[in-house]
Amino acid sequence: MARITELENGISAIDTDHLRPLFDASHLIIQDGHAAFVDTGVNHSTVLLLDALDRKDIDAAAVEYVFLTHVHLDHAGGAGALMQHLPNAKAVIHPRGAAHMIDPAKLIQGARAVFGAEHFDKEYGVPVPIDAKRIIVVDDEQTILLQGRPLQCIFTEGHARHHYCLSDPASKGVFTGDSFGVSYRELDTAAGEFIYPTTTPIHFDPAEAHKAIDRIMGLQPEQLYLTHYSRVTNLVRLADDMHKRIDDFVAIAREHATDNNRTEAMQTAMFSYLTNCLETHGVEADEDRLHAILDLDVEINTMGIEYWLDRAGTAEID
Repeated sequence: MARITELENGISAIDTDHLRPLFDASHLIIQDGHAAFVDTGVNHSTVLLLDALDRKDIDAAAVEYVFLTHVHLDHAGGAGALMQHLPNAKAVIHPRGAAHMIDPAKLIQGARAVFGAEHFDKEYGVPVPIDAKRIIVVDDEQTILLQGRPLQCIFTEGHARHHYCLSDPASKGVFTGDSFGVSYRELDTAAGEFIYPTTTPIHFDPAEAHKAIDRIMGLQPEQLYLTHYSRVTNLVRLADDMHKRIDDFVAIAREHATDNNRTEAMQTAMFSYLTNCLETHGVEADEDRLHAILDLDVEINTMGIEYWLDRAGTAEID
C-alpha cells in the first residue's frame, strides 16, 4: 500500500519506496477529478502510484500528464511502465531529455556505470520506452493547463541540462525535482528543514545551480515540493543554505583536486562537512545512522564534483 502524505491544494506526496522510506517522492496533483503526476520513481513504484489513484477514486484514464522534471532514473525510470496504465496521459519532458525516454539505452548504460549492474537491476529495473507520440516536449516558461489550472515549466539546468521545475501558482508552490537540493524529513529539527545540493554526474554546473535557485525564488513561492523529500517552507533560509553549500562543495573539490586519493579524500571531507552542519542544525543521530542517510549522496555528489573538475573546474584552480 502506498505511503501518502496529504498536502493542500489537491497535492499529495506518494512515497515511491525507492531505496528507503521517505527518500523519493512522486507528487500527485488533482484538479476537478483529473490528475497529473510529477516524477514517478522507478519501475517497482508503479503499483504504489496506481494504488494512490485508486484510494483517491481517480480513474487511470483521468490522468492527463506525467511531468518529468528530468530523466534521471529515480525521477523518471518508472514513467514508461506507469504510462502503460494511463491511456490518456502525455509525458512532459525537457527537449534534452525526450530522446532518452523514447530510447532509454543511454540512460541504462550510464546508470549501470554509476551504480553497478547488480544494483541497477535490483533497485531500478529496465525503463520502458515511451512512444514519441505520447511526449510533449516543452519550451522554457511554457504553461500547460490541467483542467484550467496553469502549470508552468521553468528550465533550471544546474543539476542536469535536461531539467525543468514546475511552477504551480494555485498552491503558490514549485515542484523542484533536484534543482533545489534534497531535504529529508528525518533530518528536520526544531530549527526546521535541513537542505543540501545534489551534484550528481555528469552535468553539475555550480554557476547554473546558483542561477536555478535564484530563478525558483524569483517566482516568489511560499513552498517547494522536492522529490527528495516533498514540501519545504522556510525558503529564504533554505535558499541561503543552498547557495552556501554549493560554494562549499566546490571548495571541497578544489581543496582535494590534486590529491592522489582524490575520490576518497572528497568523500571523507563531504561527509565530515555535512555531519558538522547537521550537528549545528540540532540533528541527534549516531554516526552509523548518519552514514545510512548520507553515504549514497556523498558518493554520488563526489562523482559529480569530480566530473565538474575534470570537465571545467580545473581551469578555475590554476
